[in-house]
Amino acid sequence: MLLRTARVGLRISAGQRRRCFGLLVAAGDVWACALDMNRWRRQRGLRPIVGYQALCRELSAAGPGTFGELDSVGARSVLRRYSDAWFATAKRRKDGEETARYPRRKRRLMPVRYYHGTFTLDGQRLRLPIGRGSAPLWVRLARQVPYPPEQVRSVTLVYEGGRLFVDVTAEVPVTTYPSGQEPDTHRVAGVDPGVIHPFAVAGPDGEGLVVSGRAIRAETHLHLKDTKHRQRAMVQRAPNPGQAGSRRWRKIRARQRKLEARHKRRVRQAQHEAAETVIDWAVARRIGTLVVGDPRGVLALKAGRRHNQRVQAWRIGHLIRCLTDKAEQAGIALVLVDERGTSSTCPACHRRVPKPSNRNFTCIRCGFSGHRDLVGGANIARRDPGGTTTTGNPFPVVITHRRAGRHLPGAGRSRRDPRRSPHHGTAPGVPWPAVARPTRSGESLAHHSEDQPTPPPQRGKRWLTRH
Repeated sequence: MLLRTARVGLRISAGQRRRCFGLLVAAGDVWACALDMNRWRRQRGLRPIVGYQALCRELSAAGPGTFGELDSVGARSVLRRYSDAWFATAKRRKDGEETARYPRRKRRLMPVRYYHGTFTLDGQRLRLPIGRGSAPLWVRLARQVPYPPEQVRSVTLVYEGGRLFVDVTAEVPVTTYPSGQEPDTHRVAGVDPGVIHPFAVAGPDGEGLVVSGRAIRAETHLHLKDTKHRQRAMVQRAPNPGQAGSRRWRKIRARQRKLEARHKRRVRQAQHEAAETVIDWAVARRIGTLVVGDPRGVLALKAGRRHNQRVQAWRIGHLIRCLTDKAEQAGIALVLVDERGTSSTCPACHRRVPKPSNRNFTCIRCGFSGHRDLVGGANIARRDPGGTTTTGNPFPVVITHRRAGRHLPGAGRSRRDPRRSPHHGTAPGVPWPAVARPTRSGESLAHHSEDQPTPPPQRGKRWLTRH
């Protein structure tokens, strides 16, 4: 059994929204109390209280009703989060990571988690536990939970970008296959993650898969451009140091947080789609082992501001995590290896060549030519975690192309991205999309040359100019 989480939005009234925010604020108060208590003890030379049981005893000593409508179950989930964060930091510092820091920052809103048996899930209605003496809190979910009710183990109330969500965690079984169709661990495929192509897979039998992520890159580029434009507009409206922000300033900041959260949700969804495409392709070919190149070891290298910004917006950690979770549920083993030099090594003669500047790889020694990302995938398939090379797959001959991020605005003709400037060939004042230009009987659009001037559109009609 595996644990999987789905994020579901809420459709609630103003009163329900106010009560949900009250729970998140109360959870932030619990977090702040834990921080202040240990800060007070540290100043007096006492040992901090970080164990979950000890923190629960301190909570019981505070008495009921201390944190508003937040009940003991929700308060203990915050203490559990604090205890886990403290011990995780202690382990990292013990292993030699000096940059690890203990939790010492207060937060106004903290997620509240409720475990199985403390909440009620009835279709698209969810009852959250409330402190004694308060009215029951029922909320309506924006969509159906993708898991059976008997598999749900916990729900977490979270806040992101001005919206309230519920993270539903459930226990799901590993996929079972009919006899003779299960993944074979001896069939190995190499996966090369990238920015333009999130995944390039070189599988056995001369087959390959290339998942295009140009829609994700366009979304990131337009979001960055839009963010810079908002920042320039915010400079004149920002409050002076020491002064409280105006109502307009607070609205601008809220709008900025909302757009940032929307961008993150779009990119996360597109990366999930890319990972699901890879797993479906591997299951159809009975691939039981995915060897994935891990580029996180070279991300800290400085390579110019443009490349640094591009790598920072890549979100490679989330991309690999999506692929790992979906491979685990499909019963496919996933191995991470170092990908250094895989895109500049010829898969035919196995000699290093200068790294190509475009997407085509050409060996100057043996004359081999192919897709650069698939060359990296074929070389990654020959590696193991120990660093040694083995007999890998042949370079793909049959290549399947797929796209990720079809839901993004601007990915299709019917969804023009409003952040893009008007097209250079569209007449001024004509909204997008424009319908096809009507032609006279017996006349084809091919007779109109690009050098010929286009007559002005008539009132009530739209024209589609060539570009």
